[in-house]
Amino acid sequence: MIEVTNLTKRYGNTTAVEGLGFRIRPGLVTGFLGPNGAGKSTTMRMMLGLDRPTAGEVRIDGAPYRRLRDPLRTVGALLDAGAVHPGRTALNHLRCLARSNRIPARRVHEVIELAGLAGAAHRRTGTFSLGMGQRLGIAAALLGDPAVLVLDEPVNGLDPEGVRWIRHLLRDLAAEGRTVLISSHLMSEAALTVDHLVVIGRGRLLADTGMAAFIDRHTEAGVRVRTPEPQRLREVLAGAGIEVTDCADGTLSAAAGAERIGALVAAHAVPVHEVTRSTTSLEEAFMRLTADAVEYRAEQPGGAQR
Repeated sequence: MIEVTNLTKRYGNTTAVEGLGFRIRPGLVTGFLGPNGAGKSTTMRMMLGLDRPTAGEVRIDGAPYRRLRDPLRTVGALLDAGAVHPGRTALNHLRCLARSNRIPARRVHEVIELAGLAGAAHRRTGTFSLGMGQRLGIAAALLGDPAVLVLDEPVNGLDPEGVRWIRHLLRDLAAEGRTVLISSHLMSEAALTVDHLVVIGRGRLLADTGMAAFIDRHTEAGVRVRTPEPQRLREVLAGAGIEVTDCADGTLSAAAGAERIGALVAAHAVPVHEVTRSTTSLEEAFMRLTADAVEYRAEQPGGAQR
């Protein structure tokens, strides 16, 4: 388990992280989400002893990272896949890491195979593509067969096959009872991989909950209705106090449950060809929750903001 308690980090007058507290539990893939500048990277660096907290602490397996006797055997981490000497081969890079943590040499070959790098094991890492470098970083994180994994943007640079590989790998590792924490800006991928969410904004905790509960809490239920008499349906729903919007596919989106819509169209004899529950997304829920916590916001064409 990763336990974060009252974690705070200040740089001069700037507070990067303030009073964070949460637990990352074993057996789940936990997504660590937040806008740019939210404090995710700073928090992960403090988890791994790379930055010292101004206040609070992080414990992994009951102890701060710096007190772990064999850190690679307890925690596998990937923060920067490019932090590798470009003149070393992938094989030698992993051998050095293994020797420094008393990890058997056979494990090096196991993780190279697991990461799909067998054909590139003797190539210098300076020649690697972004995706190959990412695979090497993941192989290094898995080297000590750790119970805890902390991965920053693990799908960065991977091709579709690689994305699917890491998705299944992370879920399999969690199913074995390991603690898996990943940060990501790719909401669609997080939605396919993550069981639990920790969301921060401007250095503060915004949510600590399961995926389904998070989406339900931060999106509105509704249905899409297809009818040959949209104006009449619009009037019926508006008369019942239900907000209605036009969709690009010609349907009407109504902010109400299917049961209520069904009762209204039956009572008013409005012909309906289709009623579909609106599907909500992690991206929509995330954007709603973090709307006031976005530090860097791009202006859209015409001055509109997304």
